[in-house]
Amino acid sequence: MVLLKDIVPTPTNTIDARFILLDKGDVVQDGNATISMALVADETASVHFQLWGDEYQAFEPGDIICLTGGIFSYHKGNLVLRAGKKGKVEKVGEFEMVFVESPNMSEIKWVRDPNNSKAFIQESIISPHSRIFLPSS
Repeated sequence: MVLLKDIVPTPTNTIDARFILLDKGDVVQDGNATISMALVADETASVHFQLWGDEYQAFEPGDIICLTGGIFSYHKGNLVLRAGKKGKVEKVGEFEMVFVESPNMSEIKWVRDPNNSKAFIQESIISPHSRIFLPSS
């Protein structure tokens, strides 16, 4: 299992992680697929998580989710963690998990590593607050 603070953009399904679902955004139609952005977190960071189709109905805020074979990459301009076609998500518990909301790994600007063109490194934080899930007042 990888901690969310340690994920980096990748074109392959190699991320196994455990996190709690904090919030779900609105459902949007993307062609034939129904998608929604969610905010998930573990004890080290948070990230935007994309829910596809039935995943939106299967999970509720407070659910602890195990992701196997996930991918952290750009989808329509947004950097999101998702199961993709090869990954799997399953509920493994509820409510009892320590988490932090900052940093949000989706809100970091990533650039190609000058020493390895296939890798990314953090350049800067775009915002201390999520652009999708605004802080409560």
